[in-house]
Amino acid sequence: MAAALAAAVLASAGTAHAQDHTTPHPPYPAKPAHPAHAKKPAYPVHAKKPDYPAKPAYPAKPAYPAPPGKPAFPAHPKKPDYPAKPAYPAKPAYPVKPAYPAKPAYPAHPKKPDYPAKPAYPAKPAYPVKPAYPAKPDYPAKPAKPAYPAKPAYPAKPAYPAKPAYPAKPAYPAKPAYPAKPAYPAKPDYPAKPAKPAYPAKPAYPAKPAYPAKPAKPDYPAKPAYPAKPAYPAKPAYPAKPAYPAKPAKPDYPAKPAYPAHPKKPDYPDKPAYPAHPKKPDYPDKPAYPAHPKKPDYPDKPAHPKKPHHEKHSKKQDW
Repeated sequence: MAAALAAAVLASAGTAHAQDHTTPHPPYPAKPAHPAHAKKPAYPVHAKKPDYPAKPAYPAKPAYPAPPGKPAFPAHPKKPDYPAKPAYPAKPAYPVKPAYPAKPAYPAHPKKPDYPAKPAYPAKPAYPVKPAYPAKPDYPAKPAKPAYPAKPAYPAKPAYPAKPAYPAKPAYPAKPAYPAKPAYPAKPDYPAKPAKPAYPAKPAYPAKPAYPAKPAKPDYPAKPAYPAKPAYPAKPAYPAKPAYPAKPAKPDYPAKPAYPAHPKKPDYPDKPAYPAHPKKPDYPDKPAYPAHPKKPDYPDKPAHPKKPHHEKHSKKQDW
């Protein structure tokens, strides 16, 4: 049932807009269903452009004259040969060096004697017992601080000698008199300071106990005597050195041969005079360029043909 309903819906959807579709073309051998497009009108052919006149040929350029030839330089004179170098004299042979005498064998070293055994040190004596310090005595009670005695009155200040009189100062206008100052009451006397009491005598420390005498240090045992060093055997005498043979006298070098005198350098031949350059020929007169031909007038342009009238298409299209 469901399959039938689905098929019905699809069929109705396909046939609903059938009238909107255009008629399809029939197969190839048959003619097309729609008429062919109308043929476009032919545009008028443009008139042919006239040809440009031919460019005139330029006149031939005159040839440049050939440059004169370069003169040849004279040949260089031949260089003279150097004189032959003299041969050096042969070097004399040195005398043969004598052989050194054979070195004597050293005697064997004597055996070193053994050191004596180290003696044992004596036992260290025991230190005496340290005595106990005596008990420290108690300090006596401090006495009460006595009252200070009365301060003695300072003696009267002596009068300063009279100051010499300054020269008279001009009189200032009289100042108004100040009122009299009231008298201060008399200052009471300070009470007398009590006398300072004497400090009690310091108690004597108990006598220090004497330390016991230190035991005497035992004497070290006597050092044993080392055995006498054995005498080395006598060194053998070296054999007498042979005398070197007398050196032969150095032969005198042969006199240096005199170099032959250098040949005189030949004078260079005089340089030939530089030949005069040939006179430069005068350039031929430049030929006058031919007159340019008159440019022909361009032919009149043909009138542009009138365009064919096209039917005006309406904006609204009929479907």
